[in-house]
Amino acid sequence: MQNNKKVYVVTGASSGIGLEVAKIIYNQGHIVYCFARSEPDDKNIKFAFCDVSDRNAVKSAFELVIKNEGRIDCVINNAGIGISGPAELEPFSDVDKIININFTGAITVATMSLPYLRETKGTLINISSAGSEFPLPFQAFYTATKSGLQGFSGALRNEMRSLGVKVVCALPGDVKTPFTKHRLKYENDNSVYGERARRSLATMEKDEQNGMSVSKVANAIYKLSNKKNPPTNVVIGFKYKVFKFIKRFIPDRMLFYILYLIYGK
Repeated sequence: MQNNKKVYVVTGASSGIGLEVAKIIYNQGHIVYCFARSEPDDKNIKFAFCDVSDRNAVKSAFELVIKNEGRIDCVINNAGIGISGPAELEPFSDVDKIININFTGAITVATMSLPYLRETKGTLINISSAGSEFPLPFQAFYTATKSGLQGFSGALRNEMRSLGVKVVCALPGDVKTPFTKHRLKYENDNSVYGERARRSLATMEKDEQNGMSVSKVANAIYKLSNKKNPPTNVVIGFKYKVFKFIKRFIPDRMLFYILYLIYGK
């Protein structure tokens, strides 16, 4: 293998941000594997079937990459789903599903990648969300899983610091992807939340469809993979960087009231 050619793993690379990142990686001359339940249309991206909520499937997928390539230089932990609706009314089956994929699945991928990344002094990039910094009403469980992943990333970074593995957490803001269409939605007009929940979701989906291009986010993530000393948390998107800066100067009570006025009232 050429010295400058790396082996990447991207979870959830069959569509959206993951697919765009994988295409960039390949076009930069590297080897890239998609860990997902469905194969990407781009045949330049190697495929390993993987349901991240199945530990045996994750283990087998990593073993396949090592068998074929002998190394892994970077893991981009991107697989995730969204659900929306009042926390009180969300079906427990949906809650279990989002936790198993967005959090438990993500930490399974992360921890199973560490022995391989130690060998190459590689990089682990966990994809969280700007929602970790700005929790929206009627997105409680999505926020919880992404906030949990952000906290996990910070702790893991210090565990791996002396072992040469770089751990970074990326927090994209609103992005125009099929993620919006595939979100699990729970609506009940007869509940006490009724129209509020529907208005909140409509506002959020409008933000997403007017959000950043997937290529902008994917390029930012790829650049992180090449940094010698990446920051702990990286908000992606100028607007969201400004919001995070302003957040430092206002009390939480004011921040949460502003979010209520926009997304919860």
